[in-house]
Amino acid sequence: MPRQPRLLLSKSYYHVITRGNNRHKVFVSNNDYLYYLHLLDRFKTELPFDLFHYCLMPNHVHLLVRTHNSQDFSTFMKKINLAYFHHYRRYYDWVGHFWQDRYRSQPVGKDQYFIQCGKYIELNPVRAKLVKRPEDYKFSSYKYYSEGKKNNLITLDIFYNEFGNNDPERQTRYRKLIINSIIVKNYKKPVWGTSYQREHEIKKIRYNLEKKANNIS
Repeated sequence: MPRQPRLLLSKSYYHVITRGNNRHKVFVSNNDYLYYLHLLDRFKTELPFDLFHYCLMPNHVHLLVRTHNSQDFSTFMKKINLAYFHHYRRYYDWVGHFWQDRYRSQPVGKDQYFIQCGKYIELNPVRAKLVKRPEDYKFSSYKYYSEGKKNNLITLDIFYNEFGNNDPERQTRYRKLIINSIIVKNYKKPVWGTSYQREHEIKKIRYNLEKKANNIS
């Protein structure tokens, strides 16, 4: 599938990834992770959006979000990346380009695999062999869903309540949730989701690109 033109839309779902330049570590100490989460809370309050799942890895960040206003979210990403860069430069005497190009925003379909995509993001530390169990990793949203740990950053996943009639039942089912092969195969595609959802998102992107082009001309 050819890469779709970059277009960030309001009220749309995205898997957002931002990486350190040349894949260098952007988080060195626990305080770095905590400071990034502090910035996330601060700028998310100022420029609201829904954050369903996240995982901070040593050299990159994953966010599964729903934008409210696309321009606000773009501003949020600029602010948090710049503020964290200043923090890193202050403590580690960094010189040069810090983040790798622009952040990646991958459209995500609103389908039954959405919550699996979120858990797949949270399993990154296990796949990278940073921990043996996802609950042992401090800097992801996993424990919010698997243990009910309070996390003011999170908006409840749109499919989470379907896991049971009460919180303990949902938490147990989330821990036991098996990632479908479709997630592994499609996770890095330009548009993520089932065939139907990918087609729907691609049509939406093309429509808005044509609309934007007509407005310019």
